[in-house]
Amino acid sequence: MPTRVPDTGILEVLDRVPDPRARRGVRHRLAVILSVALAAVCAGARSFTAIAEWAHDAPAEALGTLGVADRVPSESTIRRTLARVDATVLDQAIGVWAWLRTQVVDGRRVIAVDGKTLRGAKDAAGHLTHLLAALDQGSGVVLGQIEVGAKTNEIPLITDLLAPFDLTDVVVTADALHCQRATAEYIVGRGGHYVFTVKNNQQVLRNLLKTLPWNKIPASSSIGGRGHGRRERRTIKATEVAAGLGFPHATQVLQVRRTITKGGRTSVEVVYLITSMPMVSATPVQVAGWIRGHWSIENRLHWVRDVTFDEDRSTIRTGTGPQVMATLRNTAVSVLRLAGHTSIAAALRHHSRDAHRPVGLLHAN
Repeated sequence: MPTRVPDTGILEVLDRVPDPRARRGVRHRLAVILSVALAAVCAGARSFTAIAEWAHDAPAEALGTLGVADRVPSESTIRRTLARVDATVLDQAIGVWAWLRTQVVDGRRVIAVDGKTLRGAKDAAGHLTHLLAALDQGSGVVLGQIEVGAKTNEIPLITDLLAPFDLTDVVVTADALHCQRATAEYIVGRGGHYVFTVKNNQQVLRNLLKTLPWNKIPASSSIGGRGHGRRERRTIKATEVAAGLGFPHATQVLQVRRTITKGGRTSVEVVYLITSMPMVSATPVQVAGWIRGHWSIENRLHWVRDVTFDEDRSTIRTGTGPQVMATLRNTAVSVLRLAGHTSIAAALRHHSRDAHRPVGLLHAN
């Protein structure tokens, strides 16, 4: 990860993003437009139009601290400019800032990697925008994001997403799609560890895991998920594997059995996990906790963007606009969580009531 001074704020980071426009005729600096847009998104703005409306209504004093000198950027200026920003550079710059402000889980930094499709954003050929994101499990802060092109998929791009990070002693959690030998080699080769879910895309490996002598392995059980007539028992078994799996650097295998009782009906789900972390470094309970943390990315990021920001109905389609707007949503979520907010919806309502609040939030971060 490139080094930056720890006290670099988010506004200073935005000021370093290259402006794609020619200098002649530029009325508002790119950093000003990005800062206004981010402040508006922290106040609940969901579109370029809503950003412009927030800026129009915000008091001059608040806008002045973001660099707005006289005229407020118009909707067309905001839309055209953000659709031309290099989204990859913007994501990387914000990722550096986020990395320096995040924390560890059980003594380690744990990164969850998962993808999301923007249902309303299509390019000229009708392809949907799909983004792969990295989330710090300890804080819920988004560390990075990369677009997955229409002619590829998430698998080869996970290494590009992880490339800027120092993976030394970092644990990367990913779903079954990323349970790939090349990905495992990459993460361990960078000094990190992986925890993968194993499903039928690795049929031979999964079948091998199923045949392990689980009935002879001690189990650890816990009760969770109570409420609304629902009861969940989670049973964890783990065993170390020295060789024979044929998967790079695998040292520990887990079986997680979830027994869910609701409305008098019981269902059982069995999930297999594979990790490069030996038991002396991470207990089965810790590893299972990291996987639960990975599954929570749906609630802590994707659900927030879908429901709170109504992202799937966003029809922003021009240029890099869809990815840039997703980056602004990610950053707003990160800024709010770093400020101590646990409910993003409540935090957006709070900041929407006074334009000075989101502006002050950005200055504090």
